[in-house]
Amino acid sequence: MERMKNASPFVVTVSRELGCGGAYVGQQLARRLNIFYADREIIDEAARRFSVLEEDLKFREEKKLSFWQSFIRSYATTPDAYVPPRILPPSDRELFQAESDIILRIAGERPAVIIGRCGDYILRDHSNHVSVFLHADAAFRRGRIERLYGVTPEEAEKMIVRSDRERTLYHRTATGLEWTDVRRYDIGLSTSKTGVDRTVDILLNYIRDLERQ
Repeated sequence: MERMKNASPFVVTVSRELGCGGAYVGQQLARRLNIFYADREIIDEAARRFSVLEEDLKFREEKKLSFWQSFIRSYATTPDAYVPPRILPPSDRELFQAESDIILRIAGERPAVIIGRCGDYILRDHSNHVSVFLHADAAFRRGRIERLYGVTPEEAEKMIVRSDRERTLYHRTATGLEWTDVRRYDIGLSTSKTGVDRTVDILLNYIRDLERQ
């Protein structure tokens, strides 16, 4: 499928706040457009490149503070822990470059919805690209996190604060930009106002309007 009468594959990048339903929206959008959904696949390939566990890399990405230092320390201080062969963990810049390469390859090969990982910035020069920013109010985010993760309101609030701080630091370092600045994106929506399912409908209508232009 090609959108907006362009030879390049059509790609939607979704940047989102934790708890706003961004991953769900991205999945539903990809399903209804019948295009590839790229989220975990990016982690899988990056983990293979660096010969690390996928779970370890998932915790590491979108954080500026070094996960690897604490990860290595945990092995050193855990009794009877298996100590893997020493490897040199990727730096923040190496991780960003690896994920950039993967995202650019996906965008060059097929239509896709790509979640997070500074995708809007990485694909800023991709000629057939719609960038989306999804956010929500604090109560909506807390409630959704409580339901999805089975945590208390206090724990949900801590998760939100930590996620916002880490994503802000990572995006500033990787791109020099503020990830919550909605002016950077083609369209920004509050899922707490529109609801997650209605958000999918709005984005589909937006894309179809672009196609008709």
